[in-house]
Amino acid sequence: MRSGDKKRPRGGRPAQRLLRRLTISVSTIAILCSSIQAAQAQSLALLQDTETERALKSYEDPLAKAAGLDPNAIHLYLLNDLSVNAFVAEGQNMFIQSGIILYLHSRNELVGVMAHETGHIRAGHLSRNTKALEKASIPMVASLVLGLAAMLAGAGDLGMAVMMGGQQVAQAQLVHFTYVQEGTADQIAVKLLNATHQSAMGMLHVFGRFADEEAMSAYKIPPFAADHPVGQDRIAYLEHLVDASPYRDVKDSPGDEHQFEMFQAKLAGYVLPVDEVFHRYPISDTGEPARYARAMAYMRKPDMSAALSEIESLIKEEPRNPFFYEVLGQIYVSMTDTQKGVEAYQKAVDLLPDAPEIRVELAAAQLATERRDLAQPALNNLKQALQQDSESAGPFAWFQEAQAYSELGNEPMANLATAERYYAIGVLPQAKIFAARASRSLPKGTPDWQRASDIMAASASAQ
Repeated sequence: MRSGDKKRPRGGRPAQRLLRRLTISVSTIAILCSSIQAAQAQSLALLQDTETERALKSYEDPLAKAAGLDPNAIHLYLLNDLSVNAFVAEGQNMFIQSGIILYLHSRNELVGVMAHETGHIRAGHLSRNTKALEKASIPMVASLVLGLAAMLAGAGDLGMAVMMGGQQVAQAQLVHFTYVQEGTADQIAVKLLNATHQSAMGMLHVFGRFADEEAMSAYKIPPFAADHPVGQDRIAYLEHLVDASPYRDVKDSPGDEHQFEMFQAKLAGYVLPVDEVFHRYPISDTGEPARYARAMAYMRKPDMSAALSEIESLIKEEPRNPFFYEVLGQIYVSMTDTQKGVEAYQKAVDLLPDAPEIRVELAAAQLATERRDLAQPALNNLKQALQQDSESAGPFAWFQEAQAYSELGNEPMANLATAERYYAIGVLPQAKIFAARASRSLPKGTPDWQRASDIMAASASAQ
């Protein structure tokens, strides 16, 4: 932030000067809100898990199509945050926090939450929220300016009353606006669930629990309920919509419900405190979800022999489940038995060849063996993963690719891979430096030389 000139211009009527100050204050609030949103976005802790991400996408795609949206334009993000919440952000981005997945009781409840968030996207609420904030900021800032003026003039009580009154008006506008939006999103969600022949009972159950919790305690409301206020009148109307649906009593198949229980357990084993995992999934519970959760928790504890015992029992029952082999590979690599990790990851890739994240894990394990004969296979896997989906493969794939090229003695390509990694994460000065190093050594006119040149040009223009 840059400070302006200290010398103030003279002249102008008091009301005009106040209006100018008010305009500046509103702009300042908008800038602060943008800065806060940017900071929040940068601090988001993303989780990457192919099993969970694929399940979420299979839930969202039919809803997006029913809403007339392009499923590929909606980006799903899983957050490592135990608070119970889900939300959408500008650009058709849907964020689902780990806390809400662990809070829900069934697949149908999660689909209901996602249908509601899709309703917000379909209704275009993202851009309207900004307008609502701006509208609400006007009376709030005006009250602050006028209240401060009254206090400076000696009328402290009057100034405080004016300031508080303006904030109440702004809050009332936002609350009303939010209630209208939530009701609209509910209506759209039920229509989407009807269009995909799914029950909206799960959504009703979730919002009903939030309404009960909101009523019981005004001091400890789940973030989802705070962001999506749930009054009893809203629940009554939603119940009316659900009862009118011909798909009210449709149940998810046992297979679909099992899928939800498995990735929910896996997530619990990974993000919950270890003691809480064993409380939720005690040793006496021998079901597949419980063993899956404990395998993850034992790996974190660490108790690798117990982790192996749990995951191997699952593999014995489902020998063609690629995600079990992925966890097995992770356990072996954590034990520094990288050769066995390679074998487990290879089995996972063989069973699920179109999963770039797992292929990158395989390549990382191959390089971790420090066997020179595995450097080229690792490089091949990394290239294939980046070709399949560079976003899913992520900057870690570029990091591993640089390692593979270095192992093979190809420093120009190692520099290019490093430039790609820095460019992907937005560190443009470093991207430019490594792209320049690569460009000086790569044969001119080749695709790799051209790519290095492109990174240099893009990094220079963006700085």
